[in-house]
Amino acid sequence: MASKQYQAWSVLAASTIAFTVCFAIWMMFAVIGIPIKKMLNLNETQFGLLAATPVLTGSLIRLPLGMWTDTYGGRIVYFILMLACVVPIWFIGEATEYWHFLVLGLFVGLAGGSFSVGIAYVARWFPRQQQGLAMGIFGAGNSGAAVTKFVAPALLLAYGWAMVPRVYAVAMLVTALLFWA
Repeated sequence: MASKQYQAWSVLAASTIAFTVCFAIWMMFAVIGIPIKKMLNLNETQFGLLAATPVLTGSLIRLPLGMWTDTYGGRIVYFILMLACVVPIWFIGEATEYWHFLVLGLFVGLAGGSFSVGIAYVARWFPRQQQGLAMGIFGAGNSGAAVTKFVAPALLLAYGWAMVPRVYAVAMLVTALLFWA
């Protein structure tokens, strides 16, 4: 059986990777929103709403996700959260109407709530004197927003904007499965 310290560092590594992927997905509309804006001929207000929808959901869902993490445990909540995002992410590539993107953006925004799950989950694995270090390492998952700024434009230029959510859906599924394992 693995030592408690090994398990704690494994939880931290898996949670940080999952958080990075979730944040990359959460910010996806910042990149693919531009070609969607052109495709649908959106005005600035419509575009702003499209980009803000996932951010709003991610912000609002944090409280319930934190409570569920306290009740059911971080592993199961994180896993279900990631799985719940896979299908909506995939269908962004299939969407054709503005309202499709808004509804799917609400569901994709759930990935932004991953912060409250991971922070509560990781903290339980470390003694008080190591929690600052653990939270700092976990917080590096915010870099997922920057990852999107590098990965999504390359995918967009090579394969078109609709490929970005497909690749991200597969990445989320793989991350969820690896996280669970």
